[in-house]
Amino acid sequence: MDDVDAANSFAETIRKLESGTSDPDPRTDVDIASLVEQYPDLKHVTVTSQLIPAHSGDLPARLYTPAGTPRGALVWAHGGSFVGGNLNMPESNWVALALAARGFTVLSVEYTKALFGVHFPVPSIDLLDAWVWAVDELGIDVGAMHIGGASAGANLAAGVAVRLRDGQGPRPASAVLVYPLVHEVLPEGSAELQKVLTLVPSEARFPQSLVTQIVANYLGPDQPRGDPYAFAGNARLNDMAPIFILNSEYDEHRLSGEEFARQAMDAGVSVHLTFEPETLHGHLDQPHSPQAQRSITRIADWLANLSSAESSRV
Repeated sequence: MDDVDAANSFAETIRKLESGTSDPDPRTDVDIASLVEQYPDLKHVTVTSQLIPAHSGDLPARLYTPAGTPRGALVWAHGGSFVGGNLNMPESNWVALALAARGFTVLSVEYTKALFGVHFPVPSIDLLDAWVWAVDELGIDVGAMHIGGASAGANLAAGVAVRLRDGQGPRPASAVLVYPLVHEVLPEGSAELQKVLTLVPSEARFPQSLVTQIVANYLGPDQPRGDPYAFAGNARLNDMAPIFILNSEYDEHRLSGEEFARQAMDAGVSVHLTFEPETLHGHLDQPHSPQAQRSITRIADWLANLSSAESSRV
């Protein structure tokens, strides 16, 4: 997929979504029952639907509660270029089930999509509202509560983490960012990384032309560029909560994730940066792959280590 094709494809996706003529997304066909059948440990997780009060209206969400005392909590947002995805996709549903099976309460949030004239800051405020609700309602010490997401959801989580650093709500224990896009223009990256990205297959690419379309649709025509809450790569990152960044190996979003890690480390923030080998963007939507399962373990280990550290200080 070249630059022109990528941009045209995104414009066509928006047209279909807004007209109601889009094809069903195969990522949304993996239900809880089929996952539990294959992975019996998931059956111990209690799943309840929630409506989260937000400035934009009530937000659908799912609360995944582990058996026993929670080890901590994660407020989580799926990806979809700010226009797609839902609570059924594995990146939302399976991720939450798998982390809850490892002992963490997970609130998976459906934010308002950037469709039908909706733009930033609505999705960002949605996730902020969900975070504040979770802090107030879940009964878990905020020192063991994390905010996170994947792709566009990681963008929202990073922006909310900046908001929380700036006093708009209780500070999280960390921000968990999986293949994030947090820059309006993809950073150049190292020569070594640029060489790796030549291996990205054309149909899985996110060239700058496509990123430009995604950014323009998310921000809308009236929003000035450079807002630190819209794209956290614009922010001053001093005093941020610790950040975990997990990229896919063959993914142009990795340019953004690695640059954000560098920016945060330069600002004195504790950062753990890694990538999942031999994966493309969106690999958490493949719950049966060893790479996705390994990524869940990486995330769970991060949550457990920080939550344990917080408990030891109490």
